[in-house]
Amino acid sequence: MTDLITAGLSPALPVILAGLLAAVVPSYAVRKSLMLIAPLAAAAIWFLTPEVGIFGIVELAGFTFETYRFDALSRVWGLIFILVVFLNAIYALHDRDRLQDATTLIYSGAGLGAVFAGDLLTLFFYWELTAISSVFLIWASRNQAAFRAGLRYLAIHVLSGVMLLAGAILYANHTGSWQFNAIDVNAPGGLLMLLAFGIKAAFPLLHNWLQDAYPKSTAIGAVVLSAFTTKLAIYALARGFAGLDILVWVGSIMVAFPVFYAVIENDLRRVLAYSLNNQLGFMVAAIGVGTELGLNGAAAHAFVHIIYKALLFMSMGAVLLRVGHTKASDLGGLYKSMPFTTAFCLVGAGAISAFPLFSGFVAKALTLAAVAYGGYEIPFVILVFASAGVLEHSGIKIPYFAFFHHDNGHRVKEAPFNMLLAMGLASFLCIYLGVNYGVLYDLLPYPVEYAPYTFDHIVGQMQLLLAALFAFTFLVKFKLYPAERRTVILDTDWFYRRVGDGLFRWAWAMGDRLMAAIGNRFGTACRNASGKLFNLFSPAGALSRDVPSGILAIWTSILLGLVMLIAYLAG
Repeated sequence: MTDLITAGLSPALPVILAGLLAAVVPSYAVRKSLMLIAPLAAAAIWFLTPEVGIFGIVELAGFTFETYRFDALSRVWGLIFILVVFLNAIYALHDRDRLQDATTLIYSGAGLGAVFAGDLLTLFFYWELTAISSVFLIWASRNQAAFRAGLRYLAIHVLSGVMLLAGAILYANHTGSWQFNAIDVNAPGGLLMLLAFGIKAAFPLLHNWLQDAYPKSTAIGAVVLSAFTTKLAIYALARGFAGLDILVWVGSIMVAFPVFYAVIENDLRRVLAYSLNNQLGFMVAAIGVGTELGLNGAAAHAFVHIIYKALLFMSMGAVLLRVGHTKASDLGGLYKSMPFTTAFCLVGAGAISAFPLFSGFVAKALTLAAVAYGGYEIPFVILVFASAGVLEHSGIKIPYFAFFHHDNGHRVKEAPFNMLLAMGLASFLCIYLGVNYGVLYDLLPYPVEYAPYTFDHIVGQMQLLLAALFAFTFLVKFKLYPAERRTVILDTDWFYRRVGDGLFRWAWAMGDRLMAAIGNRFGTACRNASGKLFNLFSPAGALSRDVPSGILAIWTSILLGLVMLIAYLAG
């Protein structure tokens, strides 16, 4: 096995290969076996990789492709990606959709391949493969809204890939190297690659694809999507742009603005999409700080976030499976029918809210400390208050409106056993990593000398959380909290989608009129010319009539002159 790894056997390969096999295998049992075995094979490769280094170097067409770079940064993302592939496989055991089975594996494998890519061309290949394969998890819903959202999702992510490739070409031409390491944003192509990563990371004004597409995917698809695309972008930012000061401010905006949308949103899976955007902001800010503590914070936060966000999407996926929707206005009282799902959702809520003894507490502490020690006072204050917002929209709103609140009379079955098992394992990890935080810290890129469970930190965090709980209770009690209504919340994409749609329709109409005018003019000219030629050369035309011999002689002389001129020019 070690020899195969040295030769370039990446953890991505068995997962992608299993996906390709699942696409052609009709047997349900074989496909599900592939989904369970593939991450175990990937994990074996991860654990048996002998040391930090670059493996699988391929020389092709004058380029050097580094297909498996195993180092302190990639190993963290690689492990959590492999873990979540396994959890997703368990969660999807009840489902018989071959399309989802295959594309889940290919998409997951592409995410792994991108994380372990040592050069920009290999990164681009897997970057685009994630886009192309993941769109089928949206289309798997098989309705018109999902199809349109998938097209928009595909367009924006293909654009991200094009920008990455263009930036990589410019950058490689400038530096003479295709290696994927720290990138100078001021060098040719640097800004293009930053924007390419920013699209996938859902930077402000580039974020709308996330809230548009994820809630329209299937119950399983949303869980899978929540894990890979955005966290791959966070990895790329950490690899390429650590210490870029502007990212601290971008992250601060990202943690703040989704809170307001999440509070008034009715679709609970869309609330989770906004919450995902919020959580990415903490990671982006930590990367912007760029210190060892900041990068450790970003890696730790990404690791635990993948688990607890998947858990929350799993719980809402179970609700979607049993009730048929996740509209807060039409839910409530489900704790009576789905007690285990309710309990697991509460664990995810506690983790994302960063309650002590949960994984979010020990991870978010690193990010906040890095921002504070870096001297970013205003971003630190924004991140602290945004933490209270996280409790409000994900820690309270999701479980409260789905499982408690007003009882709408839904009496359904509990989630299937495999779903509960996946949620149970994720819940265990949320608590285990919160208590045994040393296990998490030992995985991080740099040595950690930080104690999260200090008296000041625990008291400060609990004060913040209790204040948020009090505010929510007060607002609900006195009916000041925004009512859950069957409405569509407009985001910033409304502006360019309306303007873009209007411009497209106007351009189409103008083009149609222009072509019609050109066609009319051209048709008239053609008819006039053809009429004149007919009048001249037809059997009844001028040249066929009896004409005086003098005129005939003139025509003969003219034609003979033209023939001689052509012969002269040709000679």
